[in-house]
Amino acid sequence: LVEALGWIRQFRDRYVVIKLGGSALEDPESVHRCLGDVMFMEAVGMRPILVHGGGKSISAAMKESGIEPRFVQGRRYTDDATMDIVARVLAEEICESLVDEIRRQGGRAVGMHYKSMNVLVGEPLQLPDENGQPIDLGRVGQVVDIQREALLATCRSGTIPVLPSVALDRDGQKLNVNADTAAAALARMLKAEKFVFLSDVPGIFRDRKDPSTLISHLTAAQCRELIADGTIDAGMVPKVEAALEALAAGVRKIHIVDAGIPHSLLLEIYQDKGVGTEIVGG
Repeated sequence: LVEALGWIRQFRDRYVVIKLGGSALEDPESVHRCLGDVMFMEAVGMRPILVHGGGKSISAAMKESGIEPRFVQGRRYTDDATMDIVARVLAEEICESLVDEIRRQGGRAVGMHYKSMNVLVGEPLQLPDENGQPIDLGRVGQVVDIQREALLATCRSGTIPVLPSVALDRDGQKLNVNADTAAAALARMLKAEKFVFLSDVPGIFRDRKDPSTLISHLTAAQCRELIADGTIDAGMVPKVEAALEALAAGVRKIHIVDAGIPHSLLLEIYQDKGVGTEIVGG
């Protein structure tokens, strides 16, 4: 606690965007602990904002409805029927369950999305094929703006905002957005003190098969080198690329942390040496 005190003072009134995803969302005990940590951060003066996805739950709900999930360049093709399922699962099921859990633990939280007070403003995502022609992704979007004042007023009131990765376009149409990139866009636009990935991996390894090779500190330049030489690969690449964009836009520090480790969020933020990987500019 003595070690944490200096960090608590330093981070008072600073914004931290926390993206909760991966199999961490499937484990009620991990979710319970992580939300307790988020509540602690709010109680000691930080301004946490929680963003979540829910890919596994969406795929399961689609199969129950007789729709086979289809992915194009890593993005879930989203027709109108799929969009209805995505919105229901993320906003009406997962988001509300996270809000309810925070309230059960004695905290204050509110879901901020198309059914309440929307925060994420999006536009259709345009990706080129090998010939440079736009790929039809359906209602897949990217975050281009946020309803800043509503979000910050919620934070200032001592309430934790919980945002599912569904955006509204300028015409009020729902868009399915990737949770990592949505959280990164939010962190960029707020110039947050910290942007945290809470997932099912402890961080970045020099050798994924050897837990002792966890890298605790990286610069942006070192991350680019590790992507180039293949050390950072597969699903970690888009996370790190989103992190680098956030750093370039003014976010102070990125953290990648395993939600399965008890109190990993607090250990990472409020200790001199954390339990995951931190990434800084430079």
